[in-house]
Amino acid sequence: MKTELLGVVASFLLTLLLAFPLGKYISKVFRKEKNWFDFMAPFERFIFRICGIDVTREMNWKQHVAALLSLNMLWLVYAFVMFLFQGSLFGNPDSNPSMSAHLSFNTAISFLTNCNLQDYAPETGATYLIQLAVLMFLHFVSAATGIAALVVVFKAMQDKVVDKMGNFFELFLKSITRILLPISLVIALLLVFHGTPASFDGKDTLITMQGDTSVVSRGPAAGMIAIKHLGTNGGGWFGANSAHPLENPDYFTNIVEIVAQCLIPFALVFSLGFFLNRKKMAWSIFGVMTVGMLCFLLPAMHAEMKGNPAFDHMGLSQTTGNMEGKEQRFGPAASSYWSILTTVISTGSINAAHDSFMPVGGAMQMLGMMTNCFYGGNGVGILNYYIFIIIAVFISGLMVGRTPEFLGRKIEAKEMKIATIIALLHPLLILTFTAISSFAITKNPELSWLNNKGYHGFSEMLYQYTSSSANNGSGYEGLGDNTPFWNITTGFVMLLGRFLPIIGPMAIAGVLARKKFIPESAGTLRTDTATFGVMTYAVIMILAALAFFPALTLGPLAEYFSFR
Repeated sequence: MKTELLGVVASFLLTLLLAFPLGKYISKVFRKEKNWFDFMAPFERFIFRICGIDVTREMNWKQHVAALLSLNMLWLVYAFVMFLFQGSLFGNPDSNPSMSAHLSFNTAISFLTNCNLQDYAPETGATYLIQLAVLMFLHFVSAATGIAALVVVFKAMQDKVVDKMGNFFELFLKSITRILLPISLVIALLLVFHGTPASFDGKDTLITMQGDTSVVSRGPAAGMIAIKHLGTNGGGWFGANSAHPLENPDYFTNIVEIVAQCLIPFALVFSLGFFLNRKKMAWSIFGVMTVGMLCFLLPAMHAEMKGNPAFDHMGLSQTTGNMEGKEQRFGPAASSYWSILTTVISTGSINAAHDSFMPVGGAMQMLGMMTNCFYGGNGVGILNYYIFIIIAVFISGLMVGRTPEFLGRKIEAKEMKIATIIALLHPLLILTFTAISSFAITKNPELSWLNNKGYHGFSEMLYQYTSSSANNGSGYEGLGDNTPFWNITTGFVMLLGRFLPIIGPMAIAGVLARKKFIPESAGTLRTDTATFGVMTYAVIMILAALAFFPALTLGPLAEYFSFR
């Protein structure tokens, strides 16, 4: 157990060690300072030339939003059509069929929104062409969309009055060419040298040690697995995701993949400090996020390492903890660390079955997605945290009797209305659709959605909509989700849960950027202190508790007490 804990600590410290210089590099890229990948400039200019894009034309926040939505709408149509006809296209050595219309709708939205909820089995549900030309493509562009949106907010937060905040297409392309692509190549090479397949061969037939015949899928998996983690996407090449021995062969690749999915979310926090020259504020934000993550990790890890109390009641010892649904090569500690980080960061990949975690572990996974702002996905994690900063500044201003200000700009009614709407949207989507699904199955018991009834069955439905709204994509696999009801409802939740929380912070930042900058004085509320960090954390957790505690009581908490 001690060795497992050391592995968890080493993984976190390694991520932190790599994230700090990466954050400095990212700030250089978007401040247009000299950086390691300036040699990509001719290629970028070529792309802009053939696309007819003038990157010298800067955009205001509304133009940035219009560009973002236009690109994503184009990719949505492209992906939907490709899924509908994949069975008739080339690059299909295993003769996988086309997707149904409702599954195509769900999968296209899922990968477009960086959620990557998979209501299909990748080995039989997607062809090699689709995996590479659609899913892997969306892994890159969805992550780049989040990073570009965040940089727009960075530019708006500078200490000067601005209306134009760069060119979205330039920010978007540089996110790919100078950040996502080069790091993904390194990760993919590490995976290939440790046994992850990278060929275009079809399924292979093997004879197991028991003498049974087994068919194993292969394919050019390493590249997609690299960007699925680096881009905080999570959609796997194999159905078992990173619990699959070809997708995550050993403990080394397990560390590589968990570091990869945390790397950019960590780095973007430090990049904020370098970009705005406010390193103390960046460390304050990182500290709050880390405390929030640990509040979820420690209870989950304790529950999984302790094991199922039902065994204790039967007088059976559990020296290895709760190993149901977990890989022996990883163990409960590393699996718990992965499950909390992947839900906090909204990657959604798994190296163990979340449906098999103890109720406390499941509750902590859901809380990671319900708060949805501790590190978070590429770009959007800080955008969500930005909303809570605005709310915390406003409440703090009321408490001390001063006009609320953030980074030299007054927070007024318009900004607070937007922030409040975005903060309430997340629980509204989750709780409304969970209530609808609960009502539907109560009125129609013959529906075969749930393999588990009662508390755990409710948790499965709650988890599905929480994951969809948080752009996470992991799931409790006791839920039969490939039905028109689930594909369509989660599709709409993913769309709303992705784009409105991006548009809201961009709108607030754009409005604030045009206001007169007020230099800091002795009476200015400082937002880089531990006191303000505690205030922000309290706002986040109080809002999450008020919104989600009743639902958690009906699901994982009720299941926990039923074990006692």
